[in-house]
Amino acid sequence: MPQSRRYLIIALCALLAIGLAWWFLRSTTPVVPEAIRRGYSEALTQARAGQPGAARVLYQQLGRPDLSPKRRVWLHAELPNYPSSVALKLADADLQHKAPEVRIAAIKSISALVPNGQRSLLLGPMLDDSEQSVRLAAVNALLGLSPDELGLYFGPLEQAIDAWEQVLLQAPESADNQYQLARLHLHNGEYKAAQQALDNTLRLAPDNLPALVMQIEVLDKQGQSEAARLLLAKQLKAQPDSAYLQHALGLWLLHHGQSEYALLGLSKAVELEPDNKDYRYDLATTLHGEQELEAAQKQLQEIVQRHPADRKARVLLINYWKESGQLQNVQILQAQLEQLNPDDPALQQGL
Repeated sequence: MPQSRRYLIIALCALLAIGLAWWFLRSTTPVVPEAIRRGYSEALTQARAGQPGAARVLYQQLGRPDLSPKRRVWLHAELPNYPSSVALKLADADLQHKAPEVRIAAIKSISALVPNGQRSLLLGPMLDDSEQSVRLAAVNALLGLSPDELGLYFGPLEQAIDAWEQVLLQAPESADNQYQLARLHLHNGEYKAAQQALDNTLRLAPDNLPALVMQIEVLDKQGQSEAARLLLAKQLKAQPDSAYLQHALGLWLLHHGQSEYALLGLSKAVELEPDNKDYRYDLATTLHGEQELEAAQKQLQEIVQRHPADRKARVLLINYWKESGQLQNVQILQAQLEQLNPDDPALQQGL
């Protein structure tokens, strides 16, 4: 065959290969409509502000194949307020995302979207992820579940905990590492080891309030309730304006059957940090437990006003209003919830 003809055939084959590749990519890569491509910022704003249509545009953005990892992470932070089968499907798909930070964000979303028992089925496989940070996120998400809730993943979780413990023990000593060790020991019921790790944490970071509160929990679990009470009182005397410690006091008293006194600590925490929706939510549920329904409703109303996207407070307020027969308020809030997310499971179940 003449050399010129050979070059011609090679060139034609190359052009054919390029054409096939272009056609294949064009036919398999979804085309994102321009309106959706330009709508990211607006969708994130709607989701954060709890505006009508928030769920729909949030799902649209998470369904994009061209979104950067950082943007996907920001969207996942809002997803738990907009639960549905679509939300769960999107979060589950991102467990396979190539970026570890997106997989971690998806783990957090699923932890908030799914009840304990079902959560283990979705997140259990992540204990074998190739990235250590993702494996640790999965451990964190599954810590605290009962053996029955963990099911098949009880053994793999214990193995992952042991592996993480070895990593922490071999790492340079730091307050964060010691605190994580304490959490693992507490999960395993190793209270003396947990106490030692917490002592190390506070030696390295004396102002670590979560470690202080965990110390109180560890003392309680060892039957040393009086020592726990004295430690909490000592810390509150030193930091009376700590909302974190006042909230911890309220929860401790609640745990010990002193709900009337618990209200004082929980109320003080809300007074010190009025924008903290978690503190206000705990105050509302405790007030409800004390049959102070109107006061509980007011606390939930305040959360919804300050944080319109907070789905948990909105759904609980609907239930509380139902209890008191305020059906007009129920209808208003249900309509708002439907505008936010018409596929919300609470609506589907006839809230």
